[in-house]
Amino acid sequence: MISDALRRARLAACSAALRSTSMSPLNGLPLFFSYGTLQHESVQLSTFGRRLNGQRDELLRCEQSLVRIEDPQVVATTGRTHHANVTYNGNDDNRVPGMVFEITDAELASVDEYEVAFLYKRVAAMLASGRQAWVYVHAHCAPDGL
Repeated sequence: MISDALRRARLAACSAALRSTSMSPLNGLPLFFSYGTLQHESVQLSTFGRRLNGQRDELLRCEQSLVRIEDPQVVATTGRTHHANVTYNGNDDNRVPGMVFEITDAELASVDEYEVAFLYKRVAAMLASGRQAWVYVHAHCAPDGL
């Protein structure tokens, strides 16, 4: 069990590391990074109505973690007791693999709707490729204000 003080310190570190003020890809379309279910074609089809083309990339100074699903209906529907998550740890050697996708603003809004149901928030992050992208983290690790 993590103490409240340690949890607050991790939240502050996560917020500082993942937050960014500039999100302007060269062609103006948003980028988002998926380390979980949005990499799956079936989820892309149900969320966007199309299969996304993406490139492999990595989220820096983070590690994979799990978040317990508290809603029994979600557990029954998904057959899973935990959601994938990432946790910032500041270690330069740690990276979380995934895919980065270029999507429209309307599609980004669809991702917001998909993720909010599971208590995830969108934050900006720097990827190993040097690109900035939106990434969704569980609300316990997301900065306030997003």
